[in-house]
Amino acid sequence: MYPPTARTTPNRSRDMMSYDRTAAHAVLDEAYHCALGFTVDGEPRVLPTLHVRIGDTLYLHGSTGSRPLLAARGDGLPVCVSVTLLDGLVYARSQFHHSANYRSVVALGTARLVTDEREKTAMLTALVEKVAAGRSTDSRPPSRRELAETAVLALPLREVAVRSRTGGVREDEADLHLPHWAGVLPLRLTAGLPEPAAGVTAPLPAYLRAARTPWHDPAPMAGAHVWLEPLDLAHADELHAATAEEEVWRHLGIALPTEPAGTAAVVAGALAAQHRGERVPWVQRCAVTGAVVGTTSYYEIDPERRSVAIGHTFLGRPWWRTGINTEAKLLLLGRAFDELGAVRVAWHTDLRNERSQAAIERLGATREGVLRMHRQRSDGSWRDTVQYAMTVDEWPNAQVRLRERLRRTAPVA
Repeated sequence: MYPPTARTTPNRSRDMMSYDRTAAHAVLDEAYHCALGFTVDGEPRVLPTLHVRIGDTLYLHGSTGSRPLLAARGDGLPVCVSVTLLDGLVYARSQFHHSANYRSVVALGTARLVTDEREKTAMLTALVEKVAAGRSTDSRPPSRRELAETAVLALPLREVAVRSRTGGVREDEADLHLPHWAGVLPLRLTAGLPEPAAGVTAPLPAYLRAARTPWHDPAPMAGAHVWLEPLDLAHADELHAATAEEEVWRHLGIALPTEPAGTAAVVAGALAAQHRGERVPWVQRCAVTGAVVGTTSYYEIDPERRSVAIGHTFLGRPWWRTGINTEAKLLLLGRAFDELGAVRVAWHTDLRNERSQAAIERLGATREGVLRMHRQRSDGSWRDTVQYAMTVDEWPNAQVRLRERLRRTAPVA
């Protein structure tokens, strides 16, 4: 516990206050930025800045030319740091009782300017790790010049208070009969789809991929014919070169992209669906040459019912009937049935796509029926979809047959 002081003891609503060290640290660690309050020449200043906690010290990031950092030289700078996490908006029947659910921390004290290079480096590393665990080893460390241009304040966490509100609506009994909606609108900070900078060719790091369930994890898989790795925008140019042929796209729901940018848009759409939890896309690489040759995905992912579909597959024509598609499906089926515990895997294909239907049947899947006017084609017409499926009871025999087929197919460069 932090000891209450005259400055951290409120005049009202004391039931909302806490001095719990663990609760204070949790708020500071969850928040990415804080408000730094101080005075300069008798004038109040409040600046937003980044922070990170190491033990019982709060470090604040700044520039060597900023006012608080200049003022901190010598005996230090008296500061007030506040952090607020907004958890929800509270709607009452009366305007007076509207409120918010939140968790906040106020820390008071004298901040010192960090001059030790090792301490400054440790702070900057911790700050980068806070953004994403593992990022400090996945980026260039600061140079000596950059360290010299960066200023850091250190505030010992001694005078600290936590204030929070949780729960529902609190209003007068006389208002309960009013015909207005009342309740709580929960709020939370959620990450969007990462947007790579121009010229980036490195794949999206695992720590920036949305964490969901093992069913949503594009785990890398490797065989003698094909490697499956998480699809990324960095694959777009190679994917375009490998699949830029009308026959490859004929029965897909997307028209043949005429430029690499069009294929990049297709990849971006797949990644957006992955971010929403609707799809798990992989790129297919030739195991012999390492070349990108196609893509495939899980979709209709339902961990509760233990089922998944395989599709959104397209493969460059030179690699048709080479064992790549068969082995890719074998890897995806093995992951679904043997690792994820699926009881059913499905496929969907255009009724007019006889080649795809024959390929699915060769996998050992059972034709279950036709879904009429199921999806739209790229030209706007409606397609009838043939649905296939394989169950966990059928998987052992199907696996034996697929492995036997692959043994008769030598990997092709």
